[in-house]
Amino acid sequence: MLKENIKSKLRVFERKVLRRIYGPTKESDDTWRIKSNDELSRLIGNKNIINYIKAQRLAWFGQVHRMPDNSMVKKVYEWAPALTRSLGRPKNRWGDDVKSDIIKMKITNWKDCIRNRPKWKEFVEKAVTSLKL
Repeated sequence: MLKENIKSKLRVFERKVLRRIYGPTKESDDTWRIKSNDELSRLIGNKNIINYIKAQRLAWFGQVHRMPDNSMVKKVYEWAPALTRSLGRPKNRWGDDVKSDIIKMKITNWKDCIRNRPKWKEFVEKAVTSLKL
């Protein structure tokens, strides 16, 4: 799960990179100024780095579920330790976060969608622009 402080740092980094990519704006009096956050958000639309990370996580989730059962990655993903967890609120696992993203996208039959690669790819591409932060 992406914590709020990590999301904040990612947004700051993203804006820094975008300012570098899009460059300054030339004013009417031949002066240059750095683009504001509003101008950057209009340029990139709904796409942002956090949604991109979530979409990549969905893509990898689909890849892991399509792997054969004897694959080491799938074995590690499905492995459940024999120990009990410590007291307190349970830690979110990677799979739990991905499943919550799937619920946010309102994908009801995600196990069938994962088997259909083109359809799953559509969901991953949709996640880049549609997931709420």
